Amino acid sequence: MQNKVIHRLKTISEYHKVMGLPKPEHPLISVIDYGSVQLQCMANKSYVFDFYSILLDRDFKGNMKYGQQSGLFEEGVMFFMLPGQVFEVDAYGKEINRSGWLLLIHPDFLWKTALAKTIKNYDYFNYSVNEALFLTDKEEKSVLAIMENMAQEYRNNIDKFSGPVIIAQLELLLTYADRFYQRQFITRKISGHSILDRLESMLDQYFKSGKLTVDGMPTVQYVAASLNLSAGYLSGLLKTLTGKSTQHYIQDKLIEHAKIQLSMTDQSVSEIAYGLGFEHPQSFSRLFKAKTSLSPLDFRASFN
Repeated sequence: MQNKVIHRLKTISEYHKVMGLPKPEHPLISVIDYGSVQLQCMANKSYVFDFYSILLDRDFKGNMKYGQQSGLFEEGVMFFMLPGQVFEVDAYGKEINRSGWLLLIHPDFLWKTALAKTIKNYDYFNYSVNEALFLTDKEEKSVLAIMENMAQEYRNNIDKFSGPVIIAQLELLLTYADRFYQRQFITRKISGHSILDRLESMLDQYFKSGKLTVDGMPTVQYVAASLNLSAGYLSGLLKTLTGKSTQHYIQDKLIEHAKIQLSMTDQSVSEIAYGLGFEHPQSFSRLFKAKTSLSPLDFRASFN
């Protein structure tokens, strides 16, 4: 199979040109209504954008890949792309008939604003396509209203207030998206609990395989990759469903395993610590006491 050519688009103007759109009305930000324009087909091509992209696609049918995961879609989705990430599209059929909205923001637009730094705190920019946001009708109306306000602002006469107003609208949009993802973690409980079940099974298998002794406690990145999820998405899901970060969840499972050994074997604390992948028994004892308020020896004594 031939490697796909990656098309790099450095500016929003380049994107408009490639997609057969009129020149953007603002060089650093663009709101595109798919329903009002005729787009060139992006199918079977790979792109890298040097700008942020926020896509709300109502009726795309096909396969998308962003980051390390791909997703198959039969309905509308909303997802967020960082600059510099490879984005691939394999659509059904030769043409893409789409409705929805696309917001493009060049990093230069955020220059000297607080958002230039805080935008990195929104984990969903690192989510894979298969972790996209599915909006309710009410949520979609809120998102579209903000996008329309941003477009109206830069299409009017530009003045010293235009930039701050658009930045404020963008921050509002990102905050709403954060809220909607938290809602999705809760409302899609079947999927969420399925992931928890897979996580439990994966950790149990890891602990029983002897990998702890060789490789130590599994990292957040290792666990997420084993579940075919991004680390940020897994962390958000666990935080919502269990109140724990992924790191704390792994540590709690490790302590459960340690409790079994302390209560059912005659191994010394040092032997148990080394078997659990700790280089220094003192580190194990500190973690155990932080999690249980008891030292390993006190736990063993209280259990007996």
